[in-house]
Amino acid sequence: MKIILIISLVIVFYTFAGYGILLYFIIKIKRAVRGRKPPIAEDLDNLPTCTLVVAAYNEADFIQEKINNSLLLNYPQGKLKLLFITDGSSDNTPDIIARYPQIQLLHQPQRAGKIAAVHRAMEFVDTDAVVFTDANTFLNKDALIKICRHYSDATVGAVAGEKRVHFDENADASAAGEGFYWKYESALKKWDSELYSVVGAAGELFSVRRSLYLPVHADTVLDDFMISMLIAEKGYRIVYEPEAYATETASENVSEELKRKIRIAAGGIQSILRLKSLFNPFPYPILSFQYISHRVLRWTVTPFLLILSFILNVILALQPGATGLQVLLASQVLFYLLAILGFIMEKRQLRIKILFIPYYFCVMNYAVMAGILRYFTTTQSAVWEKAQRKQ
Repeated sequence: MKIILIISLVIVFYTFAGYGILLYFIIKIKRAVRGRKPPIAEDLDNLPTCTLVVAAYNEADFIQEKINNSLLLNYPQGKLKLLFITDGSSDNTPDIIARYPQIQLLHQPQRAGKIAAVHRAMEFVDTDAVVFTDANTFLNKDALIKICRHYSDATVGAVAGEKRVHFDENADASAAGEGFYWKYESALKKWDSELYSVVGAAGELFSVRRSLYLPVHADTVLDDFMISMLIAEKGYRIVYEPEAYATETASENVSEELKRKIRIAAGGIQSILRLKSLFNPFPYPILSFQYISHRVLRWTVTPFLLILSFILNVILALQPGATGLQVLLASQVLFYLLAILGFIMEKRQLRIKILFIPYYFCVMNYAVMAGILRYFTTTQSAVWEKAQRKQ
């Protein structure tokens, strides 16, 4: 039991902190040996042609802001196309978009899910690069330039932008926890990209070479992740561009964030089963190492090891002379008590941010277990009820 406890704790630590620490030191060594890679020049004359694709479903609350944001984006004249697709929207989202002749609007009354809409939109894309972004996220003015400059490197097949979560000083657990999580994720992605490749892109803002785009299965839950990883599977890199960022508000509350996380977890298991080739380290050793360390452990065994390590710790701490194990158990109990206190404070709308981190951590890991159960007990659908966001 002691051996199992140690192994469990090592895997848990490695998943959430150890991999980041290891990456940090690998990058430090790489920079010392090879030096820093110079930044890619912004040669505006040689930027590829680009299409910005926005899939919107009943986004009347956000779509006017999104249109204004998109029209203000900087890119060489004549090289950028805007394409909005609104399949299934039953509010006035299509009507608002139709007022703008600069935007190509695709609409049909049937709703088949976001990925079906994206596949349909791609039939109309004839540019060198395509950038995907959500209807409720807003890009910085130079985002497209910062992204598309990377395609001057023939080894780059996709580019992941940065996701930023907007929250104020009175943020609740969903906002503060999500914001902290994405700051840490952004650091990992930056180091992943510098080592070799980002492990999947987020749908808020990512780009692919049009020639490398592959349609994914109609029931794909994490379409952004799968589209980008299929390109990485071909031997191309996914690079991270933190100077291109998409800002969105946090989930309306923890319940909405939990709904989103459970869906992501179910999609994570689906993706792992469909990307089995990445477990073979011989074709792409670094990518396999990054994929398993950054994604697979989080989406599979680690949440269960948290429970197992706590149970084993309780059993072993009851034995006489187990002072070290008792201290370890006390630390675990304290962490979970802080999480429970965070839950209570959230229910009473008392904002103590330090308590939101352990609470959000527990919510995330519960979501993974619930997502795995959902995947193996229900039929997956690309059509889902989106989480409500703060206005």
